[in-house]
Amino acid sequence: MANNSESHMKVLRLPTIKRLPTYLHILKRFELEGNEYVSTTALINELDFKPILVRKDLVLLGLAGKPRIGYKLKELIAAIESYLGWNKTDEAFLIGAGSLGQALMGHKSFEENGLKIIAGFDADPAKTGQKFHGKNIFPMEKLPELIERMGVRVAIMTVPWQEAQVIADTLVEAGIWGIWNFSMVKLKTPPHVVCHNENLSSGLAVFSVRLRKMYQQKK
Repeated sequence: MANNSESHMKVLRLPTIKRLPTYLHILKRFELEGNEYVSTTALINELDFKPILVRKDLVLLGLAGKPRIGYKLKELIAAIESYLGWNKTDEAFLIGAGSLGQALMGHKSFEENGLKIIAGFDADPAKTGQKFHGKNIFPMEKLPELIERMGVRVAIMTVPWQEAQVIADTLVEAGIWGIWNFSMVKLKTPPHVVCHNENLSSGLAVFSVRLRKMYQQKK
């Protein structure tokens, strides 16, 4: 099953990838309800995506559904998890144990989806030596040493934007391959490092505009 997904990695575009977790959530619910198969129509009825998008997405996963029956749930779930890499676990360090960092450390879905935060780091002496959600918080000066010693290759950054690039440079030099960046600034990283810049304000902006339009319509 993994081979089918991996062979289509170059085909799936970003919008498709963003839809896969939504499919996965629904498919797992169907499985818990005792279903063995799922039809494309049943999946479409749970979504607000265009039907043609759903059909194309499932075809690109490389699985063949049975006429009038649909896809075998276990195989479809396995194909999506394999493509997303959620069938294995990556250990990660979290940099910046403030309010957002602590919330992320306590977010159980990450580990269920293949990302396990094993420790945090912070420049504030009041936080170092503490535990948040069972994770130890270490001083920043320990970061390069522990990356090398523990072989961690993924980092999540929730630091002030003014410090973000310097910390990112330290992470890359220490051997980090992937950075999930919540620091509100676009990081500059070398080509061999995967960096995803997460901008929560962008999501809030879209939500706020839609909400304002709704208020205007109800006046």
